[in-house]
Amino acid sequence: MVFGARMLKTGMAVTLSLYISVLLEFTPPVIAAVAAIFAMQPSIYRSWRYFLDQLQTNTMGAALAMAGGALLSNEPFAIGLVCIVVIMICMKLKMEETVGLTLVTVISVMEASGDWGFALNRFVLSIIGIVSAFLINIIFFPPNPRKQFVKQIESVFARMSLLLRTVISNEMKEKVFRDEKEALENALKSLGDKFKLLEEELKKLKRGKLGHTRQLVVYRQMLLTLGKGMEVLDAAERHYFQAKRPLGTDQLFDQHLEHLIKFHERILLKYENKLKPDPDEAKRVEESNERFMQQSRSVEAASDKSHSRLIIVAAAMYDYGYQMLRLDKLIERYRKTADKPKANGGLFAGRLQ
Repeated sequence: MVFGARMLKTGMAVTLSLYISVLLEFTPPVIAAVAAIFAMQPSIYRSWRYFLDQLQTNTMGAALAMAGGALLSNEPFAIGLVCIVVIMICMKLKMEETVGLTLVTVISVMEASGDWGFALNRFVLSIIGIVSAFLINIIFFPPNPRKQFVKQIESVFARMSLLLRTVISNEMKEKVFRDEKEALENALKSLGDKFKLLEEELKKLKRGKLGHTRQLVVYRQMLLTLGKGMEVLDAAERHYFQAKRPLGTDQLFDQHLEHLIKFHERILLKYENKLKPDPDEAKRVEESNERFMQQSRSVEAASDKSHSRLIIVAAAMYDYGYQMLRLDKLIERYRKTADKPKANGGLFAGRLQ
């Protein structure tokens, strides 16, 4: 596990909630600390949404807990019954993420069994923890999903390119390959989760401006292209080595895959505006991709089954190249729009970056 900003901010939020609780003489402060741990979120938008949702569900939970404590006392059966009702209401309101902390509030308040002062004390402690986490999250090292997403894209591509470069040549040990492939699958899943955070951030907080919409389109295609690279690995593992291949087939597939990987690498560098323009590059790659597909169809395998297996791998590689060409076009358009303000030297130069 890597030590990150969220771990640090969680500790800071716990500390702040404890200090505030002691300063305002609310006891026990541990309830505020628990609320702060639950309330720490990975993005500013989710922090704000979680804050509002928790405010609603905690108020509702505290009210039900007071009523339940007054009518049913604080017996375990009564506490469990009220918890079930609160969970049902949170689910109905589509606020499932708030259930954990809301139940902490319910249980804490029901201890009072009708004592309003005691119940209010417990409720305020929960709010102190939520507010502490919200403030720490937006003030110290505020989450930057866009930067994190791009950095993670580069990391995932580096891992994937290593596997793609060795999958046809079969140079990597089988156990190492499987471990690396599993790590890549997990990284892609994490990247998908990061994209959802980024999408929420840009759509909800930035109000869906045209520049942000273009960014999302590019990022979505980046994610899709990496997914297609993963499909190439799956296809090669399942079909390529099970096919009886004539001489020269390995070289044909390996060379084209190397060509595609280099193009993918150049596309990512192009997004970062680090490459000189090459207007004919995409055309060369497209022609190469079409030529490879034609050549793979004409491979004379030992049997129809072997030929079909090779075609499956070739089709996965072709689609990988096709999606890269789409990504290249999107980045070309995005860069023209993003670089325009810089060229004009305007007040909002580089705004879309």
